[in-house]
Amino acid sequence: MMPKDDLLREASQALEKAGIEDARREARLLLGWATGRDLGGLLSLDAVDASQKARFADALKRRLGREPLAFITGETGFWTLDLETGRDTLIPRADSEALIEALLDIRPDRKAPLSVLDLGTGTGCLLLAALSEYPQATGVGVDLSPQAAALARRNSRRTGLGGRSVFLAGSWADALNARFDIVLSNPPYIESGDLSGLMPEVVRYEPARALDGGVDGLEAYRVLCAALPDLLVPRGYAILEMGIGQIDDVSALGVQNGLREVARRKDFGGVERALVLQLPR
Repeated sequence: MMPKDDLLREASQALEKAGIEDARREARLLLGWATGRDLGGLLSLDAVDASQKARFADALKRRLGREPLAFITGETGFWTLDLETGRDTLIPRADSEALIEALLDIRPDRKAPLSVLDLGTGTGCLLLAALSEYPQATGVGVDLSPQAAALARRNSRRTGLGGRSVFLAGSWADALNARFDIVLSNPPYIESGDLSGLMPEVVRYEPARALDGGVDGLEAYRVLCAALPDLLVPRGYAILEMGIGQIDDVSALGVQNGLREVARRKDFGGVERALVLQLPR
């Protein structure tokens, strides 16, 4: 047995030396995963047995190699959901919750029987969060990666939302011949030339296809905005995520394709992260 505090101190020092922010908290999260305890449960833990120590040591080694915590533990939180993660998809981020907040603003009736489409669904986080807030809603998630679509299906079962959701592999431009009340999307929006400058956790471990938005970062939005008039019902809404400084350009693309801007929503950091477009009647 090894004292918990000694393990945490050594791990925190190693993580801090590796340049990982909030090293103490990361160490606690890793130890919690290795011992099967949440952060509150760690308070009552005095010592760690040999098997737990070995599991923790392996996890720490991976984190020092800048593997994301969510890939080490295989799960992460988004909105009110606990989701499985994997190397075939981006890790859900709190910034994307701005899209769900925007949806709740424009459609406040939680009993509405909405039809929702999530393009580039990844883990399914956006669609599943939306369905969790609208118990009469149903939805479809589409991702180019079959592995991502399979992961999203597992998350639908994990969250108890499998009966109201379908996940498909295909191109978002032509995978469906249907119209929806709501279209959600977090497309690739990083400029190609900026990819190499991202954090090591992102560059080394998350799929480039889900990040690379082309030379100007707007390539996916051109495809999306052209497709939206055929995917939305009259007066339906599209809620799109974007990067810093992109919202005016994306809004202009929407207007060029017959949509009108309805709202913008900032994330927790104050960045205009979600753009709401509507198809006129």
